[in-house]
Amino acid sequence: MVEAPIRPTDYTAARKAMIDSQLRTSGVTADWAVARMGSVPRENYVPASAKGVAYVDRAIPLGDGKFLAAPLFHGMMLQEAAPKPGDAAIVVDGGSGYLPELLKPLVASLRVLTPEEALVSARGGKKADLLLVDGAIEHVPASLAKRLADSGRLVTGLCVNGVTRLATGRKAGQDIALLPLAEIGIPRLPQFDTPKAWSF
Repeated sequence: MVEAPIRPTDYTAARKAMIDSQLRTSGVTADWAVARMGSVPRENYVPASAKGVAYVDRAIPLGDGKFLAAPLFHGMMLQEAAPKPGDAAIVVDGGSGYLPELLKPLVASLRVLTPEEALVSARGGKKADLLLVDGAIEHVPASLAKRLADSGRLVTGLCVNGVTRLATGRKAGQDIALLPLAEIGIPRLPQFDTPKAWSF
């Protein structure tokens, strides 16, 4: 008896279901954003044991504090960022590498930083027109703000009192004022927690 060859799992249907049931129903409808979400295989950014749940509507832990955020967060973030072909972009990666892959063909240049690298003051180099943070932060540290050009755009998750939202901002002077948008579950990046003040 000849055994049938083992074929790799086809995730095309799962990817389409993600677009139709998670993204479009929540307002992610820009053709270019949907096309990117449909062309990058999320299953390639998780451990083998998690490939079967790569398209569910929740974050997937990757170990060592890293994660792949839920599809809706990435879809909303990408659409809100509205990357331009001439943009110099930076992504602070949550550990999966998925968001940089989504963004890469949409911008002129892309630099990927770990959260730890983002906390180190930048020394020279071209400043970013667009900065994406793949996770929820409590505040924007000066080391990160300095990497953004004047009038540069920031799209991130924002954590306030334990509630996470998608947020966007634009740099003016040395400051970036964040505008909270949709409330959505986003993994927190503890490296960007607000320093706790001493109290007596």
